[in-house]
Amino acid sequence: MTVLVDSDILIEVSRARNADIVSKWMDLSDSDASVLYSPVSVAELWAGARPSEYNALNNLFQTLTCSPIDEEAGRHAGVYLRRYRQSHGVEIADALIAAAAVANNAELWTRNRKHYPMKEVSFFE
Repeated sequence: MTVLVDSDILIEVSRARNADIVSKWMDLSDSDASVLYSPVSVAELWAGARPSEYNALNNLFQTLTCSPIDEEAGRHAGVYLRRYRQSHGVEIADALIAAAAVANNAELWTRNRKHYPMKEVSFFE
C-alpha cells in the first residue's frame, strides 16, 4: 500500500495535538506502507511554521518520501482545476496533491475530503 499524506495530517502529526491522528500515524509508520508527501505540503507547512517547529519539520520530512510533481502531474492538476474549481472551489495546491496521489496509485490521507472531489482519488481510512 502507498499513502500520500496531506498537509493537514502532517500539521497534526508535527504538533502532536490530535491523539487519534498520532496513533494512526504510528500504526502507518509501523506497517509496510510507503508513505509519501507532496512538495506542496512542504511549502504549506514551512509557510506556517514557527521557528520552534523547524527541527520537528525537518525530522518529519526526512522520514518520508517526496512525491515529485512532474509535467504529467501538472497536467492532471490543470484538468482537476478546470473541472472542479468553480463547482467545488478546488485550489491549485489541492489539485497538485490529488494529481500526485493518483500518479503514485496512493491513497490520500486527509481530513478535508471535500477538497478532493476527483473520482480518481481514493482515501486512506
